Order: sequence, then structure tokens, then C-alpha cells
Amino acid sequence: MTVPLSPLQDTPKMVDVCVCTFRRATVAETLASLAGQTLPDGWRMRVIVADNDDQPTAREAVEAAFAAGKLDGRYIHAPARNISIARNACLEAVSAPFAAFIDDDETADTDWLATLIAHLDSSRADIVFGRVEAMYAPNAPDWMVDGDLHSTRAVLRNGMVDGGYTCNVLFRSAAVGELRFDPALGRTGGEDTTFFSQLYQGGARASYTPDAVVYEPVPASRSTLDWLMKRSFRSGQTWATVAIGKGGKRTMLAMSAGFKIMFCAGAAALGVFSAKAWRKAAVRGALHAGVLGGALGKKPLQLY
Repeated sequence: MTVPLSPLQDTPKMVDVCVCTFRRATVAETLASLAGQTLPDGWRMRVIVADNDDQPTAREAVEAAFAAGKLDGRYIHAPARNISIARNACLEAVSAPFAAFIDDDETADTDWLATLIAHLDSSRADIVFGRVEAMYAPNAPDWMVDGDLHSTRAVLRNGMVDGGYTCNVLFRSAAVGELRFDPALGRTGGEDTTFFSQLYQGGARASYTPDAVVYEPVPASRSTLDWLMKRSFRSGQTWATVAIGKGGKRTMLAMSAGFKIMFCAGAAALGVFSAKAWRKAAVRGALHAGVLGGALGKKPLQLY
């Protein structure tokens, strides 16, 4: 799947920004932030919104936001309450040489897209991930704010991006080709990590810039240790699935995860007098527990 990379100045300066939505009024704020983007000279942006609800409940709000922001926009009804179906509907609608994804509860810095474009050009990558900054409520626990476990940054291993996410990303459409998100993972989560891992296996190159920032509020339903533990456990399951798909041995994965769980348990015990330390260790331990569960064939935890 490796695609010969052309300098951006030799490619049509057009990007499709994709937003998947499901019963969130905040999508209007997301679209308003896209309307406020300061694009590089000569660049044009189109916005594609895929509504994943059973009925086209977001159409009116989305089209009103298109009009208010004077956006070149397209609304798509992609029902089934399955995020992979909505993401795939966006990919099918993409016609620009570049495409981006942002979530329907996020707002972007005015230079967000320009920063991603500049980094894609300078890094000569196929995919560029940006940073997601969590916005905590005033009454959020101190340990949660200090630990900042809700923000998202790319994981780098040996200087290479490992995994991936759709909450802040720009990519060359040609690098994706006919690959699509797996509907079987559309309710459990992990569809984006799997998608990008498949792209890397096909030869796509990824990079990361912390300067391309979007902001995501943390709702009360996610402001708990229980939710963080479940999300971390599910991420571990996805990691195990990807590793096994690359030829990893279940026994070795399970043994490694077991040792790491014990290490995290020890770290939690040592940090018992620090509200932040023991919780961070517990969340990390949940990740390795998920790897262990994935290696042993445990059914994926459904988060959404």
C-alpha cells in the first residue's frame, strides 16, 4: 500500500474534514470551530458529517451550522449506531487528496488544520496525529486533573507511532485506498487502532505533532476511575488483537502482561498515599489486564 509521496505543492490543495455524530448537540460547536479555521494560502476545506442515529436527527442542526459558518458541507445519514459504519460513510464520501477526522464533542484551535497540513508536508508522512486536550469540569477530582488521563497523545515506540486514533488526524486519501473500519468493532471500540495498524502494515508512515490541538470536555459519566479502568482494559484488548494479528504468540503476550500487572499492583501499593499515583498505576494495570484478557480470548468489552 506504500504510496509515492509528492510534495504538497504538487497536489490539489483540498481537504475533506470528517465528523461522525450521534445525538450530540455539541456537533454545532465542532462545526463552528471548523468554520473558524485559518487555512494556508490556496487551500480549500469541505466538511462531511455522518449521522449515526437510527433517524436523521442531526440533519437540521448540522445544516444550520453549515449555513451559519458558511461551510462547504455535506450531511450523510449513516444509521446503525455503529461508529465504524459512520466512519466508512465518511471515507466513501471523501474526494479530496487529503482527509481529516475530528470528534463531534471537540473544538479545534483556529490553526489546527493548518498545523496538521504543515507537519504532513515537512515530515513527508502519510498520516499525522495531533493532540487532544481534555477539559475538566470545575468539580472534577484533583487526582483526575493532575493525572490528566483523559487527554490523548500519540504513543511512540522506537520513534514510530504505535496505534492511532480518529479524534485528531490528517491523512493522504491515497494511503487509505479501499481499507475501511471494521464494523465488528463499531460498538466495542478499537476500530481506529486496528485501522491504523493495518495501514502501517501496508507501508503507510505516520507522524505526530503536539502543536495541532483540539479540546474535548470530560462529561460527568466519564469522570470516574471506573470508566478510565474500563477504557484502559478495552485498549489492552485491542492491543493484544493487533499484536496477535502481526504474529504475536498468545502465551508470550499473556506472560508479559501478567508480569506487568504485578508491577502495576506494586506501584499502586507504593503510591497508596498519593491520590494520583495509585490511580494512574491502577489504570495502567487495567491496560495490561486487557492485554491478558485479549491473549486468553476474552470477549471484547463493549464501551459504547
